[in-house]
Amino acid sequence: MYKEIFRQSLDHLKLEGRYRVFIELEKIPGAFPRAKYQNKGQSQEITIWCSNDYLGMGNHPAVVKAMHQALDQDGAGSGGTRNIGGTHHWHTKLEQELANLHKKDSALLFTSGYVANESALSTLASRLPNCVILSDVQNHASMIHGIRYSKAEKMIFRHNDVAHLEELLQSIDPHRPKIIAFESVYSMAGDIAPIKEICALAKKYKALTYIDEVHAVGLYGPNGAGIVDELGLQNDIDIICANFGKAIGVLGGYITANAETVDFIRSHASPFIFTTSLPPSIAAGALASLQHIRKDPTERLQMHQKVSLVKSQLRQTPIEFLDSESHIIPVMVRNAENCKGISDALLKNYQIYIQPINYPTVPKGQERLRITVTPYHTPEMIDHLIKSLTTVWKEFGLTSCQQKAQKDQAAAI
Repeated sequence: MYKEIFRQSLDHLKLEGRYRVFIELEKIPGAFPRAKYQNKGQSQEITIWCSNDYLGMGNHPAVVKAMHQALDQDGAGSGGTRNIGGTHHWHTKLEQELANLHKKDSALLFTSGYVANESALSTLASRLPNCVILSDVQNHASMIHGIRYSKAEKMIFRHNDVAHLEELLQSIDPHRPKIIAFESVYSMAGDIAPIKEICALAKKYKALTYIDEVHAVGLYGPNGAGIVDELGLQNDIDIICANFGKAIGVLGGYITANAETVDFIRSHASPFIFTTSLPPSIAAGALASLQHIRKDPTERLQMHQKVSLVKSQLRQTPIEFLDSESHIIPVMVRNAENCKGISDALLKNYQIYIQPINYPTVPKGQERLRITVTPYHTPEMIDHLIKSLTTVWKEFGLTSCQQKAQKDQAAAI
């Protein structure tokens, strides 16, 4: 009976074109973003265009060397939770580096950005008496789950809608604790939050600000500390969450804030208290990556240059994409079956890997391919991407940007 229930559910996903297929990759030393695609015993060299390793730091010699040295010195695992034998000097050094990077008192490591968000938000909202959380409707699942687990009252404001946020804040007793939870760069659309305006509202209505910078740390600001750093708003944001699995190139997550806030979460967050800490080699690799990024902006400058080049070439095609102000380039397919089909065609016929993004990651009808550009994508790779994607786009008979704009305008009238 149980197998049949599971089978029917999986068949439904496949029928809708939403069944997730994992692409098995094998890195080629020194060749990122090139990799080997392993498929039914056959190996094919491809170019990755959807990696979250935005700066290629997962392959950087300084990072790999630091991890090797820590592995030789400290072994494979941490040996326990942070409270019981699992706090190593690499954890302490990394937390000090993060606090300094974000101009905060303290930082706290987690095993992932997801766990960091879930732990921090659930702890804060459940233990602040009578707390209300105001959450952007497009916040990440980790933030949503953290808020849900807290069982605190929540209010959802329209995406990046400052007027709606203020309307909700005005409805709350001024003496109640309040947390405004939002992201800097929203990963599915690539848009950036009105951080300065949200901070002004938080100050006006005496709310804590909690921002997720996972898609911004390493990429923006004079020190690579994110959008908050770029805007000079470090003193206006109370709690910053980010991770090491994207621009930093390894694994793990963290929060940073004033000493009392970090200690409060450290002392009460069950996912932190009862989880084995990051291996020392991972912490050492993250530290080396951060130190390199802070010292040398070359990779992030090159990445932004390549992003601009891809966008400029896409504007000359019929391909519909969200021309956001960030480095993320969503190509809007708007159909799950077509999205999977285009991804498969690019991989099979052009050796280009871009994973389809379907519901529930995005709403139905908003299916897309999300292109991420690195410093190591060459002009030749970019030309090949644009030509290949344009060919496949036409083969699938998709509406051009211009035609879609005309339809949207007609529908509005």
